[in-house]
Amino acid sequence: MTELVPPPSTSGKGLLDRVEDALLPLINLVFLLLMFFIVAGQLSEQPLPELPGGAQSEQEQAPEADLIVKADGQWQVRGTTAKEQSLLSALPEPNPSEPLKLAADQSLTMADLEHLLQRLEDGGYTEVLLLTEPGA
Repeated sequence: MTELVPPPSTSGKGLLDRVEDALLPLINLVFLLLMFFIVAGQLSEQPLPELPGGAQSEQEQAPEADLIVKADGQWQVRGTTAKEQSLLSALPEPNPSEPLKLAADQSLTMADLEHLLQRLEDGGYTEVLLLTEPGA
C-alpha cells in the first residue's frame, strides 16, 4: 500500500538544526531592536526645551472656575477671597442647565470638600462640576 502523505522534507538536517535555523532571524531582530533603543535612548546632560503650552505654563494660570478652593481652605470667587457667610451671594445664581464649576486643590481633604458641597447644595446648587488637572 502507498502512503498518502509524503514524509516531511528535512534536507538531511536534524530537529535541533532546523530549530536553530528558525530562531536565527528572531535573534537578529531582537539584537537590532536592542541596538536601536540603546542609541535612541541615550541620556543627555541638557534638559529638553520647554514646549509652548506645556504643563508648567498651564499650572501657572488659574483654572476657569466659578469657585476655587485653595490648599489652605480659602475660597476664591472671581479672584477675590470669599468668607463662608458671603460665599453664596458671591457666586452666580444657581442655574440647572449650567453646573457650577469648582476647582479644588489636590491637598484638600474630603471632609472639607464634603462640607463645601453640602453648603452649595443648601444654597440651591444641584449640579457641581469638579475640575481636575489632566495627567497629574
